Amino acid sequence: MLGLIDGNSFYCSCERAFNPALRRRAVVVLSNNDGCVIARTNEAKDLGLRMAEPWHLVRDRPQYREVVWMSSNYALYGDMSRRMFEVLHDFVPAVEPYSIDEMFLDLEGITEDLALLSARIRAAVRRIAKIPTCVGIGPTKTIAKLANKVAKSNRDGPGVCDFALPEVRSVAYERIPVADVWGLGPAAQGKLKGAGVNTVAEFIAYPADDLRGLLSVTGLRTQRELMGVSCFPFGALPATRKSLAVTRSFGRAITSWPEMREAVATYATRAAERLRDHRLIASAVQVFMHTNRFNGDPAYANQATVTLEPSNDSFLLIEATVGVARRLWRDGFRYAKAGVIFVDLCEGSKGTRQFFPSRDPVRSAALMQTLDTVNRRYGRDTLRPGGTGARPDWSMRRAKVSPAYTTSFEDLLEVTA
Repeated sequence: MLGLIDGNSFYCSCERAFNPALRRRAVVVLSNNDGCVIARTNEAKDLGLRMAEPWHLVRDRPQYREVVWMSSNYALYGDMSRRMFEVLHDFVPAVEPYSIDEMFLDLEGITEDLALLSARIRAAVRRIAKIPTCVGIGPTKTIAKLANKVAKSNRDGPGVCDFALPEVRSVAYERIPVADVWGLGPAAQGKLKGAGVNTVAEFIAYPADDLRGLLSVTGLRTQRELMGVSCFPFGALPATRKSLAVTRSFGRAITSWPEMREAVATYATRAAERLRDHRLIASAVQVFMHTNRFNGDPAYANQATVTLEPSNDSFLLIEATVGVARRLWRDGFRYAKAGVIFVDLCEGSKGTRQFFPSRDPVRSAALMQTLDTVNRRYGRDTLRPGGTGARPDWSMRRAKVSPAYTTSFEDLLEVTA
């Protein structure tokens, strides 16, 4: 038996956790450069705000003038997710993160009533991590995910939906649209609708051979999961990722090579940190840059990919990445966006190493470990490669970013009595 716990309006809930003035108000969190809506409280949903709405186009509409908007603060959200993860570990044998705000719970062997346990878990996460949640229970990941969606849709309900029993599921499946099923995207939904399949019950009843022809083996696995047959076991390791990207639109146009060099070096540094977090090394890098094709500026876009000495050393990767960017750079353009994508990734322990590496691998590993340890303890960029920018004015716009309440000593809340 599995559970799926999901933070309600997670980004907004993280903001509310440290700012009580936001409670019971309509709040949205915006994407990079304060562009589009990526999180909404229930109050904002009730006003009609949709996901991905361009905020600059809708913010002045009369019905939205009281909406509080916040810039995204991923350092805060990531740390709040970590806190939530640690609370869950006190209640269940194992936790498998699915995304920053969703985690599968291993409930196998637990004798306590699972609905009551889920209620206790929700209360603990709310009390300790300050995040409201909902929990779905089921014998497979797909059923647990569907149960979670049902729990979230009932605002006045208990916040827990238990689909452990087949007879409970079968009744619910009659009224749940197939569009609510995890793993069935718009293309699959369109094919199912054309075949007359609109509810989960109809999806389960669809002949397996016909379904495989319609949606391939992936659709067949989803059908079996909904029938209670586990096809995605708990703790199954995902396939090793093949690429890792850091791409950003600039807060203002970049017009000089030193600024572009600084931006690309900064992106390479961020990507290298992520490689080390995942214990991966990269064997190739792709760099791209382009102008804004919507503002009437002269158009220019280019990209290039080169092979690397397999590594996750920030300094080696910066050197290679900046070299590629220099070949792409053309004077006279106003650049709106650039990106760094490391490809051909593999686990560091399994990668093919150079016979004569350009950097001593032992010293490189020790230096990177020291760099990461200091930055985790004292905050990002406490130590950084010299070619990167500390607070560059070309970085993405975040006009209303909240403090780093949990990861910076300078931003710690002060309480007076």
